Amino acid sequence: MPRLAANLTMLFTDLAFEDRFEAARRAGFQGVEMLFPYDIPASTLRNAANRARMPVALINTPAPNWSGGPRGFAAVPDNVPLFQRDFLRALKLARTLKARHIHIMAGNASGDDAHRAFIANLTWAAAQDPDQSLTIEPINQTDRPGYFLSDFDQAAAILEQVGAANLGLQYDAYHAQMITGDALAVLQRQLSHIRHVQIAGCPGRAEPTAGQIDYPAIFAALDRAGYDGWISAEYHPAGLTEPGLGWLSDMQGTKARSIR
Repeated sequence: MPRLAANLTMLFTDLAFEDRFEAARRAGFQGVEMLFPYDIPASTLRNAANRARMPVALINTPAPNWSGGPRGFAAVPDNVPLFQRDFLRALKLARTLKARHIHIMAGNASGDDAHRAFIANLTWAAAQDPDQSLTIEPINQTDRPGYFLSDFDQAAAILEQVGAANLGLQYDAYHAQMITGDALAVLQRQLSHIRHVQIAGCPGRAEPTAGQIDYPAIFAALDRAGYDGWISAEYHPAGLTEPGLGWLSDMQGTKARSIR
């Protein structure tokens, strides 16, 4: 049965970052993920995770100028030394935190040169540690104009071209809905590639409650497929995080009923 993780970059933001691990545990989450935690000492993150007994599901590769710049550069031609340097930085942090996945961000690029750069960088990254799971994630063009990877079939073709056992698909139901209008159909088509799942309401990327995505059907499809990985809440709360967590117990109940 999948486990639910909290994205600490987006949730519990009224607390100091190291206090969010314990807040997530108390709220009923079983693990955490973080986007770009590189400005906090790795030992601080590790100790906070250990104290709260919260495994780390995922971190992202560092992005240049996170506060306002592009998101990653794995598909940006002529940036190979920069990509390799920052991937090794992410790998070091993942080992310290025992993070299950590293999400490799493609960045803004287009064309054949970008495709070749992405393939080459992913192939190199996968070879650095065959035991470290890596993911790629299509991101919709409305939220991230110009992002190289914005199509799930494109992502599947890239995964097959690289052919690395430790590289898989990060399925974000919000992005799937924004890109195609049918998040469930994308899930069903890409199940064999999926290593990590993220959820949010659509439109708006708020709590995964009312909206266009049928989450009971999403969970049922994952359970039928035997998915036992993480499902991460990656959304922007409408207010403070805790008052908006009614969906969490509801979804845990839905998941439990779906496998009876």
